[in-house]
Amino acid sequence: MPPLNVSELVARAREGQPRAVAKLISLVEDAHPRLREVAAALTPYTGNARVIGLTGPPGVGKSTSTSMLLSALRKDGKRVGVLAIDPSSPFSGGALLGDRIRMTEHATDPGVYIRSMATRGHLGGLSWATPQAVRVLDAAGFDVVLIETVGVGQSEVDVVRLADTTVVLLAPGMGDGIQAAKAGVLEIADAFVVNKSDRDGAEVVVRDLKQMISFARREIRGESWRQPIVQTVASRGEGAGELVSALNEHHDWLAAHGELAGRREHRAASEVEAIALRRLRAQLEDLHGGGHLSGLARRVVDRELDPYGAADALLDALRPGQ
Repeated sequence: MPPLNVSELVARAREGQPRAVAKLISLVEDAHPRLREVAAALTPYTGNARVIGLTGPPGVGKSTSTSMLLSALRKDGKRVGVLAIDPSSPFSGGALLGDRIRMTEHATDPGVYIRSMATRGHLGGLSWATPQAVRVLDAAGFDVVLIETVGVGQSEVDVVRLADTTVVLLAPGMGDGIQAAKAGVLEIADAFVVNKSDRDGAEVVVRDLKQMISFARREIRGESWRQPIVQTVASRGEGAGELVSALNEHHDWLAAHGELAGRREHRAASEVEAIALRRLRAQLEDLHGGGHLSGLARRVVDRELDPYGAADALLDALRPGQ
């Protein structure tokens, strides 16, 4: 295997070579030993891409809606990267749903890059590597990055930490979907999409959403953003233009009110925290392998030490020089 030339790989990605982009994201997912060098090489070229998250309960048509939005953005001349976050295989840790069955109509478009990423058991439905994969696509010159999440219900609020704009999708005929999701997912929405709006019950979903929005308006620095509701039939491309307009309006609103920079600072903070926690977890695993953690656990079981004292001892062991 030839040695890894990080500078050359980043240069090729910035030229639009999909294999270079794929290699960089693979380095991220595999936590390659030279990942720190990769991040340093990418950072000067980041900060330009808009990040849009799409989430919602299973069955609302997220993949079809993502494909529709992708087509609309390409008509506007935008280069688009897509990260489709899939459930992990319990055997391999890889994505259960692959690129092959997603958005095949865009597969040969040089202005599009699509990648499935496994959650690998990460709570909230997003892989720990997702923020760094976004960084790769940003540095590679994509204008928009779409993140389609697994749709695991109320726990899937991590997307709001990663996206400039979060779109929550609903559809009629899903039962009392709004009530089921209200405690978590709906509150993160910057825009709502009622997909499959040609079905009976679509107007009921829209009416319920309007009532919810009127009860709980998001307040930021004295100004409020009223989440738009866009009705679509993604399988036929209906509503694509209205959705793009709503997303553009929200982006302009964020920029005008200073919220865009704040959201990106929160994104960076979450990325830094995830990297730090992963390193701490690796150190804990080393201690576990060396028997230190099991020894402390034994002392707790034998009532020689309380769990807080054991945790203090474990943290002491993680400190340099210990």
